[in-house]
Amino acid sequence: QVQLVESGGGLVQAGDSLRLSCAVSGRIKSSAVGWFRQAPGKEREFVAFIRWDVSITDYEASMEGRFTVSRDDAKNMVLLQMNSLKPEDTAVYYCAALGIYRLDYRSERNYDYWGQGTRVTVSS
Repeated sequence: QVQLVESGGGLVQAGDSLRLSCAVSGRIKSSAVGWFRQAPGKEREFVAFIRWDVSITDYEASMEGRFTVSRDDAKNMVLLQMNSLKPEDTAVYYCAALGIYRLDYRSERNYDYWGQGTRVTVSS
């Protein structure tokens, strides 16, 4: 059974950086993890994706260049480095794992395992 636990959220000012961690228990057969976020009053949206067995990463357009997703094999973690944070990045951030790889990894309904989320608040 796969379990995911996010950490690293907090309150920061606009322009600051944060690194979120997604600790993985168990083996993710797909080698694929996505990050999503849900802002207050909004639907959950795709943020970033990594499939580490074939070195694929992907980002939502508004985050590309500011966010970087990576894998720490030694710690069995997936990381999300967030730079140049903006107030509109305020949200609860979730990591999620695909049970089997699916091409439509931007859709949250394709994910089988979810963490509990970590809150990020960016003040202006």
